Amino acid sequence: MKFKMKNPNNAPEIKAGEDRTPRLPEGELCVVCPDCKKSFFQSDLAENYFVCPKCGYHHRLGARVRIKMIADENTFAELFEKISSKNLIGFPDYDEKLKKAADTSGESEAVICGTASIGGVKTALFSMDGNFMMGSMGTVVGEKIALLFEYATARKLPVVGYTVSGGARMQEGILSLMQMAKTSAAVKRHGDKGNLFIAILTDPTTGGVTASFAMLGDIILGEPKALICFAGPRVIEQTIRQKLPPNFQTAEFLLEKGFLDKIVARKNQKAVIAAILKLHLKEEVVI
Repeated sequence: MKFKMKNPNNAPEIKAGEDRTPRLPEGELCVVCPDCKKSFFQSDLAENYFVCPKCGYHHRLGARVRIKMIADENTFAELFEKISSKNLIGFPDYDEKLKKAADTSGESEAVICGTASIGGVKTALFSMDGNFMMGSMGTVVGEKIALLFEYATARKLPVVGYTVSGGARMQEGILSLMQMAKTSAAVKRHGDKGNLFIAILTDPTTGGVTASFAMLGDIILGEPKALICFAGPRVIEQTIRQKLPPNFQTAEFLLEKGFLDKIVARKNQKAVIAAILKLHLKEEVVI
């Protein structure tokens, strides 16, 4: 006598030779959260502002994705897009790295500048792109940001800026370090005219960018758990031969020490920034 086991869960029967290999839906990509290691469809992650629905980890974003999230629909107009980097000091292999960065990111440089409406308020806006040489600041990045502040100063516009950077671009030597002073001076001239600068620091914001315009905002916001520092934790530990406190140089640590005004989750950033802009709105704005 043969016994046949019943199917208590009503699972579909597997026929002989049938391919049961799990597959993603056509055109869909699967993304693994680097924090909690859970897997999600990219489309589901995008609907949640690229924030992990399990642990709240804020995935890194390209500059244009951020601009689309923050700017009112169809209001962003790019400025200075034709300015691109050159190998000014003849650094070995720099031309090839610039080309690779452009191919990888789809951008000509590590920052995108322009104007947009945010919550109905006309604003100058820049967003750095970590996909282009880790958002490093060379002569063109410094030039574009300085030009944007000068543009905003002349038109009495507030500036909203998203930072992500590995610091000054070593392939441009002292010329990259000069951008720290140039951008800082442009921010000061903008502020001296009574204009508002809101800086939003994202993961990671480090090096010369942190030591210049990133920390000069009238209001400085941060994304949850973003690394914000000049020298990274490993560099400091190797230098001082001491273990650093937990969460050292995270946005939460900096908020506690008074370096940030507020940590804002990505889904709330547009509403918070729009509210700040409206509070500081000037009657006379030259378009």
